[in-house]
Amino acid sequence: MGNKNFLHPIENELPSRYADRLGVLYSSSVGLKHKKEYGQFFTPVGIASLMASFSEFTGSSVRVLDPGCGSAVLSCALIEHIFNSSKNLSYVELIAYETDTKLIPISEHSLSYLEKWGNQHGIKIKTTLYTEDFILHNSGCFNDTDDLFSKSIAKFDIVISNPPYFKLSIDDKRAKAAKVVVNGHPNIYAIFMALSAKLVKNNGELIFITPRSYAAGRYFKLFREFFFNLIDLDKAHLFISRKDTFSRDKVLQETVIIKGTKRYKSEPQVVISSSSGLGDLNEPLIKTFPKKDIMDLHSNEKILYLPTTDYDEAVLAVFKNWKGNLAKYNIKISTGPVVAFRASDYLRENYNNGTVQLAPLFWLHNVKQMVLEWPIVKPNKSQYINIEKKSIPLLIPNKNYIFLRRFSSKDDKNRLIAAPYFCNFIESDFIGVENKVNYIYRPNAFLERNEVVGLCALLNSVLFDTFFRIFNGNVNVSATELKEMSLPPLATIQEIGDTVLLSNDFSIENTNRIVNNYFEPAYCT
Repeated sequence: MGNKNFLHPIENELPSRYADRLGVLYSSSVGLKHKKEYGQFFTPVGIASLMASFSEFTGSSVRVLDPGCGSAVLSCALIEHIFNSSKNLSYVELIAYETDTKLIPISEHSLSYLEKWGNQHGIKIKTTLYTEDFILHNSGCFNDTDDLFSKSIAKFDIVISNPPYFKLSIDDKRAKAAKVVVNGHPNIYAIFMALSAKLVKNNGELIFITPRSYAAGRYFKLFREFFFNLIDLDKAHLFISRKDTFSRDKVLQETVIIKGTKRYKSEPQVVISSSSGLGDLNEPLIKTFPKKDIMDLHSNEKILYLPTTDYDEAVLAVFKNWKGNLAKYNIKISTGPVVAFRASDYLRENYNNGTVQLAPLFWLHNVKQMVLEWPIVKPNKSQYINIEKKSIPLLIPNKNYIFLRRFSSKDDKNRLIAAPYFCNFIESDFIGVENKVNYIYRPNAFLERNEVVGLCALLNSVLFDTFFRIFNGNVNVSATELKEMSLPPLATIQEIGDTVLLSNDFSIENTNRIVNNYFEPAYCT
């Protein structure tokens, strides 16, 4: 993109507006493949202004870091906000990073205009654009051991960022550099957040917009412990619509803005706001919660709960009061052991009376709310699996279970989709469960029918779906999260199961009504 193709600033145009126009121009000039390679999702100027408004900085001199600046719309919006809030702002040092060679000229034009705007308003703005990888350039910050040769790092008053979003391989240099905060195949945005937490000053501010997938799950457990031991959460803003936030880049992530402060003593409350998307940013729903209800750093999983409505708050209170869980009731959850492409030699499409016995094989598509539909003929989805010496390790005993989808579709109304399975469903010593299905069972014993139905009714209920969405922002249903989930007393679960069984109505409308009847008083408190 040559200089002659650059947009020129409009007279008296705000730097954030100019940066936004440059970002739109660039975004329209490159393909989706290029954006995915760099994890690029350009921040609309309305969201940039909202993020900037979260800053409470009022000093005369400020040092800012934008570790993935793109068109620099976030930095521009932040400096504009501080200028309007702090009438004595006189000096800004901005350090920015950008590695996309196609985008760097855009960043340079935007930062150059920001400096000129600053001069016009009596602010000296010094910008430095690094074209190096932010993580590798600062990876030494993850090493807490200081020696005579370690360089002193000048830290920042504010870090503001919309970092790239994509997974790294285990062998990636950036993943290895950040091994103290991530495991498995980490998403790069979490490393940006963790590194920024190290680079911000004491009492400095950190403002990020990212997917909300780090709020729960074992892959982000190390990160949550590291990050929230450094950063005290002050504010969070959720976007309810998947499509509206970054609509021009066709992003379907559930995103969240967080603002935190690096302080030693935690503030007692956190403000959580929400909007559907861009259209209602100026009219968000705002609620304040005790911080102890949002995250317990002393808990095992350190899950971040993000309720946004009165109903969410009431549901969270219900679950906080429950003391049971699967382990306390001698119940476990495991992932189906049949990985289809690895077990292809044992899979059969049709039942036959040959010499090899066959067990039913249950897939994700067989599991519906409160009902198991089998068989369902689908291409490459065999209905049976051999029962033979080599396949036995892939099978489970035929007894009572709850089957739960590990993934929900973006179009599914519920995140949790569970079906009861009873051992008299089919005559067989064993059954097969495919890897995208979790199964819930009592080891070395049996789940009673009322326990199966009661747990199923709860998992499929609006109550449980609401609670799950408060901390889970993606379509994955982790066994780890289910193990940690609070449950009512086992006797109550059995009573719910008995009520459903006596009604002889397994419809989701009936089971949801029964669950609501048990817990409705808690919603009204």
